[in-house]
Amino acid sequence: MARAARTLADLAPLRDALAREHEERARREAEQRAQQEQERREANLFRDAVGAIEPLNAPKRASHAPVRPPPIARQRENDERAALMESLSDDFEPDTVLDTDDQLSWHREGVGGDVMRKLRRGHWVVQGEIDLHGARVDEARDWLSNFLRDAMKRHLRCVRVVHGKGHGSIGKQPVLKGKVKRWLTQRDEVLAWCQPAEHDGGGGALIVLLRPS
Repeated sequence: MARAARTLADLAPLRDALAREHEERARREAEQRAQQEQERREANLFRDAVGAIEPLNAPKRASHAPVRPPPIARQRENDERAALMESLSDDFEPDTVLDTDDQLSWHREGVGGDVMRKLRRGHWVVQGEIDLHGARVDEARDWLSNFLRDAMKRHLRCVRVVHGKGHGSIGKQPVLKGKVKRWLTQRDEVLAWCQPAEHDGGGGALIVLLRPS
């Protein structure tokens, strides 16, 4: 009998806890219902104030997607602008062309005589070459521009430009020879050029010294 009494006494706290939990759940549910009712009244406040409403018969309108402006080829414009800046004229006449020992040479202002002597003697190793044989004038101009641009990207300092001696030209006159010299003189990256020795191309080529990139 005493054992049964102890068991009932042990269950009393559990019974009380369950009762409190039930009351708390009922209180929360009541608060939730009251909150929902308050939200419903607030949502219908405007409608209850103005009464029933009817939509206006708005005129039908066509839906048009916004017209986007045509894309602008910015990179192409930049490339064309750069090409214009690099355009080479056939009518350019350099004022500093020197005729020394029948070897035509040119150097930019500030380039010393020792540099020209080294260039003529092959002091710098030729690191690149372009052969313009058989090219039309417009082709040769474009090829030379691209070649010099690529040489600067590759950090080349000394290159050879072969323009030919004109043996295959009409009248046996070297068409590209004079033009190549004018074109090179107009390029900012070109410091100097000279006609090399015969074994390096002689009158059919030019050795070109480029500025450090």
